[in-house]
Amino acid sequence: MKKIQTNFFCKSNHWPKRMIKIKKIVSKVLRNKNLGFKKNNNYFLNLIFLNDKAIKKINKTYRKKNKATDVLTFVNFIKKNNEVYCDIFFSAETIKKDAKKNYINFYNHITHLIIHCFLHVNGYDHQNIYSFKKMRELEEKILMNLDIKSPYLL
Repeated sequence: MKKIQTNFFCKSNHWPKRMIKIKKIVSKVLRNKNLGFKKNNNYFLNLIFLNDKAIKKINKTYRKKNKATDVLTFVNFIKKNNEVYCDIFFSAETIKKDAKKNYINFYNHITHLIIHCFLHVNGYDHQNIYSFKKMRELEEKILMNLDIKSPYLL
């Protein structure tokens, strides 16, 4: 039987007023069957909400990119116990800038990013055009089920 445990950590003053709504979004997204969570795995998802300075440091340390980014996802699968441990870092500043630049509602944008990260947790990637299209189609399908327009059509 699959277990998905989510933990929320707020490490920036950009997030506290948004956390109640974000927790509801995560709960709603997790009810979607298209995310690829496997029945016999147990998932431990840490969602960590930071600012640009903190995410830039993580991005530099682990990806060798000296810049802020919207989200970083790190996944560790322990085969012996069928356990998946994930740390997903979000930066409100970058997400807000990107949403504004693309004329997208902040919460619709973060919903898309949460879906995107959860697909990464389940092995989806965008390393080539085929995998990018497959992941994009799934993202759009899930967003449509949540009555959110595809960000790729803007």
